[in-house]
Amino acid sequence: MEKKTTESVPEYIKKRVHDLYWNGDVNCARTTLLILSELYEIPLEAQTLQAAAGLHGAGGYRAQCGLVEGSILFLGIYCGVRGKSEKETVDVIYRYAAAFETHFGSLRCRELRPGGFTPQDPPHLCEKLSCESVEFIWNYIQKLES
Repeated sequence: MEKKTTESVPEYIKKRVHDLYWNGDVNCARTTLLILSELYEIPLEAQTLQAAAGLHGAGGYRAQCGLVEGSILFLGIYCGVRGKSEKETVDVIYRYAAAFETHFGSLRCRELRPGGFTPQDPPHLCEKLSCESVEFIWNYIQKLES
């Protein structure tokens, strides 16, 4: 079910994150959802993308990171497509959250964002972190499949 591409997945992720951030001003949660849906060829409903409109640190409140939220939403969709039960899906998501926190040090936007938040922040300050996060969830899913 994984999309075939002539470039490596990390290269694809880097290009798509950059394009979605700079050409579409797409938030981190939606960016994560869109890239994973492309990589795994799982279409997203318009309502799903609309539901993710404020999932960038809880609408900018700086709570749970949108990269985590987008990944969790996709895991729910992915597990459903794969026929996993709700209990199995919750377990996959729990293990993902623990792995993310161990790897990146937090699940919270205000703690993950490079340099925190200041009024002088340039746009898309989390671009590098976003690439790393999307690659991390992609690798996590690859392990689920093996």
